[in-house]
Amino acid sequence: MSEEQEIRAQRLAKLDALRSQGRDPYTLEKYDVTHHSADIHANFETLENQTVSLAGRLTSMRGKGKVTFADLRDETGRIQLFVKFDELGEAAYDQFKDLDLGDILGVRGYVFRTKTGEVSIHASEYTLLAKCLRPLPLGKEYEGGHAYGLTDVEQRYRMRYVDLLVTPDAREVLRKRSLLLQAIRRFLDDKGFLEVETPVLQVEAGGAAARPFKTHHNALDTDFKLRISLELFLKRLVVGGFDKVYEIGRVFRNEGVSTRHNPEFTLLELYQAYVNLEDIMDLVEEMYVASCIAVNGSSRFTVRKKTADGETVEEEIDFSQRPWKRLRMLDAIEQYAGVKPEELTTLHSARAALERVGIPSDKENTVGGIIEKLHERFTQPHLVQPTFVTDFPLETSPLAKKHPDNPILTRRFEVYVATQELGNAFSEINDPIDQRERFENQVEQRAAGDEEAHPMDEDFLRALEYGMPPTGGLGIGIDRLAMVLCNAPSIRDVILFPLLRPEK
Repeated sequence: MSEEQEIRAQRLAKLDALRSQGRDPYTLEKYDVTHHSADIHANFETLENQTVSLAGRLTSMRGKGKVTFADLRDETGRIQLFVKFDELGEAAYDQFKDLDLGDILGVRGYVFRTKTGEVSIHASEYTLLAKCLRPLPLGKEYEGGHAYGLTDVEQRYRMRYVDLLVTPDAREVLRKRSLLLQAIRRFLDDKGFLEVETPVLQVEAGGAAARPFKTHHNALDTDFKLRISLELFLKRLVVGGFDKVYEIGRVFRNEGVSTRHNPEFTLLELYQAYVNLEDIMDLVEEMYVASCIAVNGSSRFTVRKKTADGETVEEEIDFSQRPWKRLRMLDAIEQYAGVKPEELTTLHSARAALERVGIPSDKENTVGGIIEKLHERFTQPHLVQPTFVTDFPLETSPLAKKHPDNPILTRRFEVYVATQELGNAFSEINDPIDQRERFENQVEQRAAGDEEAHPMDEDFLRALEYGMPPTGGLGIGIDRLAMVLCNAPSIRDVILFPLLRPEK
C-alpha cells in the first residue's frame, strides 16, 4: 500500500468514527459566512474584538499544549486561528487537534492581534463542513504563501482542482483570465456591439484553415463538424442587418498540442459594418489597453523572452504607446530574412529563396504559404512590442478583400505582442463572385492534399448574394492573449481544464 493509500485509509476510519458519533460532515448544507480573510486583514482596526464567522480549508496546525495555532485558507487568502483548550472544552479541543490538513471548516470567533503582531481569529467554535480524504501536497512553504504543489507538470493540469488549492499563483492567473473576459465584454458592450451565439455543430466548418472534429447526429442521421471558427455565421448576421456583433465561444481544431495551441480554445470574433481595417486597428488598441488595465492594473506589463544566446530576460510592454507599429509583411521578410519581394513572385523563385535561407521547400505548394513560412521563421521572433503586420498573401487569406494596390495581397493584419500572434483581422470580402472564386481555389488545394484548405459553403455564398455591407472583422484567441498578459509560459496555464490524453 502506498503512503497516499495509507493516509486515505486512516482518514476514512476517522470519517467512520465521526458518523458513528452522529457527526457526519457531509450532511450539512450551509454555513453563514460573514467575512473573508482578506476583509479581516484589510479592516482590522474596524473589526478588532468583533465576532466574525468564516470558512475555508485547514492548511497548517501548530500545537503547544492547550493552545493550537492553525491556518485557514479561503478564496481570498490565509488567516491564523487561535484555538484554546479552555475556550472549546476538552472534547471539542481534542477533536480539533484530530482534524487533517485539507479539511473544510467553518469558524466563529473574535478578531484580535497576537503578541507577535499577527491578525488572527480567537476561535469560540468550529464546524467540520467536509472531510478531506486525500492528502494535499502542502509544506512549510505554503504557510508563507507558497506551496510544494504538484511537481509533475501533467498532474498539475490533470488534477487542476488540487493545483488550484495549493498554488496561489495558478489560481491568480485563472482569476485574471476571467477579468480579461469581463473587460472585453464591457468594452464591446459600451461600443454598441451585440453579443450573440452561433451553432457549434456545422455541416461545413469554415472561417479558418484547420481540420475539424467530426460527430454524428443520431436523430437527423447526419454527420456534423464542430466549428473551427465563428466567422461565417456572424457574417450572416451582418447580412441580416446587425451592424455590430460579437461572440465569445469555444472552437475546436483537430491539430497538435503545444505551449501555444490547445485543440479546444476560446475565440472572440467581432464584425462591424461600414468600417475598414484601420478602424479595426484603432479598436484593437483601445480594447487591449482596457483589457491590460483590467488584468494588471496598468497598461504596462512585463514579459519574459529568450535572447539569441538562450538567456531569459524581461522586457516591459506598454499598450498605451499608440499608434502601434505597422509593418508590411514583405518589407519585414526583406528586413529579417534578406529575401526580396521580387523573389516571391513565382512558386519556383519562392522555393529557391526558401531553400537559400535554410528551410526545406518540398512541402510548400503555394507562394502564399512560403511567404507566411518566412514570416513565421524570421519576422515573428522580433515582434516583441505591439505590432500590426499587414498585407498578407491572397492564397492564405480566402476571406479577406484584395489589396487595391497589389492583387496578390489582401487587406488583412495580424497583431503581435511578445512574439505571439494575438489577433487576426480582415476587411471582409463582400463580393460573392470573388468569394466563390476563392472557395473554388481552396477546394482545388484540398483536392491536392491540403486538409486545412477552406471548404465550399454554398449557403454562405447565397447569404453574400443578398448583399453584405463593407465590414471589418477581428478574431482573437482569448487563451493566448491571457497567456501573454499574465506572463504564463504555457497556454495550458490559462485554461482551467486543458485537453489531455486519457489517464491509464
